[in-house]
Amino acid sequence: MFADEIISRMKSMQNEEQRRILSGFFKTGEGEYGAGDVFLGIKVPQTREIVKEFKSIPLNEIPVLLQNPWHEVRLCGFLLLVTKFEANSTQRKLTDEKSIVMRDEILQMYLKYAEYANNWDLVDLSAPKILGKWLIVPTNIKTTKKQILDALAFSDNLWKQRMSIVSSWMTSRHGDPGYCIRYAEIHLRHSHDLMHKAVGWMLREMGKNVSMDLLRDFLRRNVHSMSRTTLRYAIEKMPEVERQYWLKQ
Repeated sequence: MFADEIISRMKSMQNEEQRRILSGFFKTGEGEYGAGDVFLGIKVPQTREIVKEFKSIPLNEIPVLLQNPWHEVRLCGFLLLVTKFEANSTQRKLTDEKSIVMRDEILQMYLKYAEYANNWDLVDLSAPKILGKWLIVPTNIKTTKKQILDALAFSDNLWKQRMSIVSSWMTSRHGDPGYCIRYAEIHLRHSHDLMHKAVGWMLREMGKNVSMDLLRDFLRRNVHSMSRTTLRYAIEKMPEVERQYWLKQ
């Protein structure tokens, strides 16, 4: 199996010093958001090289990687899903029936194993390019896109909730602010700092890619309801004078 070969290869690349750095950076201590996660100590560019080498792995082998206890192996699995989704989303393949079926299968696999994307990097490197891209391409899935995103947004899983908002990065890039506004409003009073950052980040991207006036309108309606972290992220690209105006509200 290709999956077994990937796991064996990645285990052989373990780096103890990098493992300690990553374990601290991704907050794996008791009571922290990444508690219990384990690292091999492999840097993302190294993982991407493995993804490039094994991009032809059969789709049905990828769950072996997604469920692996090692963080970097799971990342490899999610990046392989991204690679396959992108390969079936080129302009030439957007309306090709076989590609639509493949994209839907990848999306369904992604959702089935979403709980294994249990840290912000696993979510942020996969959700916009799989779930977000799926929102703007043809699909045969009968469940509405809103229903799928709502199931994530209203789950009790922090990482699924983050998926629902960061997927809007792709829709905003394509001129649709609706997903960002909806899920920013849903998560605006979230208790976790990682969600404060995600919401602010996506609002900033909406302003940059769709309309700064739309962002300003959102801020006027919600500035007193959002965390300072969300606000700071949302206004980061504004002129300094305007940033100071919003910070004083």
